[in-house]
Amino acid sequence: MTPLLLVGHGTRDEAGVAEFARFAERLRARLPVDVAGGFIELSPPPLTDAVAELYAAGHRHVAAVPLVLVAAGHAKGDMPAALARERERHPGLTYAYGRPLGPHPTLLALLEERLDAVLDRADRADTAVLLVGRGSTDPDANAEVCKAARLLWEGRGLAMVETAFVSLARPGVPEGLERCRLLGAERIVVLPYFLFPGVLPDRVVAEARSYEGAEVRCAEVIGDCDGLADLVVERYEEALHGDIRMNCDSCVYRLPMPGFEDRVGAPQHPHHHPHDHDHAH
Repeated sequence: MTPLLLVGHGTRDEAGVAEFARFAERLRARLPVDVAGGFIELSPPPLTDAVAELYAAGHRHVAAVPLVLVAAGHAKGDMPAALARERERHPGLTYAYGRPLGPHPTLLALLEERLDAVLDRADRADTAVLLVGRGSTDPDANAEVCKAARLLWEGRGLAMVETAFVSLARPGVPEGLERCRLLGAERIVVLPYFLFPGVLPDRVVAEARSYEGAEVRCAEVIGDCDGLADLVVERYEEALHGDIRMNCDSCVYRLPMPGFEDRVGAPQHPHHHPHDHDHAH
């Protein structure tokens, strides 16, 4: 019975760490296999402890699912590199690496649930939604957020769905809100495209609440829920038995995107984790 290894990015926010732990418990309750989870940086438990736990239990093959929404640098480089380091650390260990979670119909349905919690469906036609992603230096990852926004717009009767980012990419949250206003929106719902609470989702809310050009409502992050667990189980099964080839047509590590030509073929290295004292070795 191949165990599930949840690979998180990490956060300095205690609520986010606690949510990750609750989500791992939800998966343990529904799967007949061992489940362990850890972060690659910023907070304990570190990924190396999660792998050591499974290895000590006798497992020599694991299915690793990255708990990220888009295939940015963490999913493309940091997480696989960290797993490769664990494979060197534990003789005989092998792993199957799953795909990032989004975009996916389940995620769109969960975003719609978060929207419905702050907006009556009768008001959709007069409301703009601003889907706010983390932001990345990887243009492919930013484009994935734009794709999710467009898919969310289709067929749901919303006036518009625009995209913004809270770091590293434009437009920022204030710019996105102003764009919605200039396009005619008097009511805007800010919808964070994040899995769990954290420093960046809190920043999204703070920036949204400081905007005075229109009525602004803030929805919750996706959070620990059965729908998200369904998707992770799907990615787990896919890693074990399916075709997990990713769409690399616009990956900066494979083709020279304008302004990112130096990244083609760049080596990938795992993050340093302060709790992993063997990292330097």
